[in-house]
Amino acid sequence: MKRIKMTTPLVELDGDEMTRVLWKMIKDELLTPYIDLKTEYYDLGLTHRDETDDQVTKDAAEAIRRYGVGVKCATITANAARMEEYHLKKMYRSPNGTLRAMLDGTVFRAPILVKGIEPCVKNWKKPITIARHAYGDVYRDAEIRVPGKGTAKLLFTAEDGTVTEKKIFDFEGPGVLQGLYNIDSSIESFARSCFSFALGVKEDLWFAAKDTISKVYDGEFKAVFQRVYEKEYKEKFEQAGIRYFYTLIDDAVARIMKSEGGIVWACKNYDGDVFSDMLSSAFGSLAMMTSVLVSPDGCYEYEAAHGTVQRHYYRYLKGEPTSTNSVATIFAWTGALRKRGELDRLPELSAFADALEKATLDTIAGGTMTGDLARITTLPDPKTVDSLGFIQAVRATLEAERS
Repeated sequence: MKRIKMTTPLVELDGDEMTRVLWKMIKDELLTPYIDLKTEYYDLGLTHRDETDDQVTKDAAEAIRRYGVGVKCATITANAARMEEYHLKKMYRSPNGTLRAMLDGTVFRAPILVKGIEPCVKNWKKPITIARHAYGDVYRDAEIRVPGKGTAKLLFTAEDGTVTEKKIFDFEGPGVLQGLYNIDSSIESFARSCFSFALGVKEDLWFAAKDTISKVYDGEFKAVFQRVYEKEYKEKFEQAGIRYFYTLIDDAVARIMKSEGGIVWACKNYDGDVFSDMLSSAFGSLAMMTSVLVSPDGCYEYEAAHGTVQRHYYRYLKGEPTSTNSVATIFAWTGALRKRGELDRLPELSAFADALEKATLDTIAGGTMTGDLARITTLPDPKTVDSLGFIQAVRATLEAERS
């Protein structure tokens, strides 16, 4: 069968460890046999980021701005242990944080539902989409190790020289200090993205923060959401028969456990990180969740929402078998290919993405799956396969369904 032609490249962001291994398997088995794949390649593996002083991550973000669609493999965020393991020049920031800071926008994450994998929370009947702000907060913080006794202050110097300051704490001994920031324009973009997305899927939108404690910082998020809603979206929501409401983050967690799902839950940056992992695990597996960053200027970056599967990678290096779930990485590729097809008016490319997703889910529903799903499936006698075996099983299903 003739391979599908592409007109505009995808921006391909390669990654680390076991997901980097899966990345190549997916391309070799599920993509290049069917698509004349055009990508602009950036190696975001930790070693290459170190070699380029992380310039490669910034270059990749600019490329996504140029081409409009990127697809990203999972990457390592360096900590002290990784710095020693990889002999790094310095402890680099999260590449996801860098990309999100440069592209702004909102990350939308939703569970991938499949027959035989039931949610841990019995009353969840529909997907719950996390809308995660993708700018600032802890991912762009400034930190100080306080050596000893002294006074910490929050200081802002305006362009005209006016100084605003507030005492944070009188240290009597060593400690730590952290500064966070955000900007109204990004919060407004976040709010509009969330309201637009909820309208598109016709689902209620929740926004949760902690304005009772963080009265200025979280209070600003709450105020911006309410202002944008009242001015731009209230009437549209009422016409669509859906609602928006704000609640405290701890209340949202309690409510979500009793919800049937079918909602969009908007969270600040780190809250969204935590609760998307909770939801993906509760719906089946960390590897069973889609993730896309949507920027205000219409750029899209698709990725798997999980990490690099470090333990499996070490076993792989020893020549031991691994059964690593590649579904989220497959869906990152299909999401990017579908969007590329939509933007370039290539319906055959979007249709292929749909077919590959269906083949992936049908393979699992048919009883062939990786070990993480085999341990929790309600299907009788599942067949557990290794990492490559699952991808090859998906290819066999795809071939059968396309014939």
